Amino acid sequence: MTVTSPSTGGSPQVDGATHAQRPPDGRPGTAERAAPARALIRVRQLALASLIANTAIVATGGAVRLTGSGLGCPTWPRCTDDSLVATAEMGIHGAIEFGNRLLTIVLSAIAVAGLVAAWRLAGRPRRLVRPALLALAGIAAQGVVGGITVWMTLHPLVVGIHFMLSIGVISVAYEFWRRARDMIVAPPVADRSLRPLRPLAWTLAATSFAVLLVGTLVTGSGPHSGDPDAPRNGLDPQNISQIHADLVFLLLGLSVAAWLILRAWGAPAVAVEAAASLVLVELAQGLIGLVQYFTGLPVLLVGAHLVGACLVWIATLAVLDRGGALDDAVGRKAATSGR
Repeated sequence: MTVTSPSTGGSPQVDGATHAQRPPDGRPGTAERAAPARALIRVRQLALASLIANTAIVATGGAVRLTGSGLGCPTWPRCTDDSLVATAEMGIHGAIEFGNRLLTIVLSAIAVAGLVAAWRLAGRPRRLVRPALLALAGIAAQGVVGGITVWMTLHPLVVGIHFMLSIGVISVAYEFWRRARDMIVAPPVADRSLRPLRPLAWTLAATSFAVLLVGTLVTGSGPHSGDPDAPRNGLDPQNISQIHADLVFLLLGLSVAAWLILRAWGAPAVAVEAAASLVLVELAQGLIGLVQYFTGLPVLLVGAHLVGACLVWIATLAVLDRGGALDDAVGRKAATSGR
């Protein structure tokens, strides 16, 4: 332990971290910003890896469903009653399903590495440790819900919960990455002039979430159930698809409005660019959705649409992030808790 004496003209330091109180607005304090740059960069890289991996496993999970391999391993946590892993007799479907299960180990390893890296930072900053721990807990919960999905023979309601939980883990991983980023490069002070626009940003986010939620109902009403004997939710595919499309148009309108208003308001360039990116991602996702609907839901387009849903949500989080809405929410919570 190295301590610099105040009498030598330096400020008191312990292991390279300067003691300081966290500001009441919840932004990182001096002690946190004094953490070694390399360690912080490593944390940010692991947080980004977690975000990418949790998005990727949505794609591989979709591949399981689209190839009819949802019950390739008919039980859980074992693949069969007699084997922990897939066997040759189970064929390609067993290999696909078991391979997707193995990816959970990769996700868990990345999450553990991120948590350990955040824990080892000088001052053990809670603003990084908490989302890292929550991401790991979310991945564990995903494993359990995945098992319940198999036990319930791919009931569409449980499959929908499985997907929405992935969206939750992606949200936590994004927040972990955002906080690590802001500890490396000090975020700009929140532009108070943008505060009147925060309700629009949160309305946009709520609509984006609703689009995803109703999208799970559309999936549960149509083909590609993951197994020929899997149940469907009984909703009329055409009617629920129309509701989904109406919400998509509402989201696109809100996103275009947010982009135009941010430009007219003189918002920071990063905020305007985030809104523009969201509009572009939505247009691409909408195009895929229309083509897949009118071409009989080919599996490749359905898979692309599934990944696109995750990208729309990440772009939505970026609008909240760059518009300062997340800073306000974190700041209020920190001020209330005193941490």
